[in-house]
Amino acid sequence: MTPPELAALLSQPTSPLLREAIRSLPLDSLEALVIESLTATENALQHVVVDRVAAFVAEQEGDAPTPVAAYFTPTERRAAEGLTWSPFIAALASTEEVPDLRHASTRVVSVPVGESELTDALFADPELSKALTRLAAIDEPGHQDVLRVHLPTRQVTRLTI
Repeated sequence: MTPPELAALLSQPTSPLLREAIRSLPLDSLEALVIESLTATENALQHVVVDRVAAFVAEQEGDAPTPVAAYFTPTERRAAEGLTWSPFIAALASTEEVPDLRHASTRVVSVPVGESELTDALFADPELSKALTRLAAIDEPGHQDVLRVHLPTRQVTRLTI
């Protein structure tokens, strides 16, 4: 059985045998299964983010130094939805140093509700956007957090600035 087949069975346990096996697990085992599946999901989403950022970097032309890391900042669409990761790269850095991503000043601009979704649909990478949104759903970022995608090591880490 392949991992996607197993994931499909576990996400929708319609097979009587699998449904019965899950029901018969002790509470400790069920909790371990949930933790392991969340960890595996988070790792898979991080791989998608790295792949999409690497593809974006590969498409860039010019004589600029090759980026080492990309950074994403949190964004809040509506108060009810909480914070999520912006689907747009806040900075590409060609060194290991973390750029200053703090907001120096804030200018409030009224944006119609559907306009941010339209911008995402037109300009954001849909796979990257979905992966970032799901990562934020697993572990919601804070206002001071930054998501760092280190391209040489393919590591995704969350920093607080």
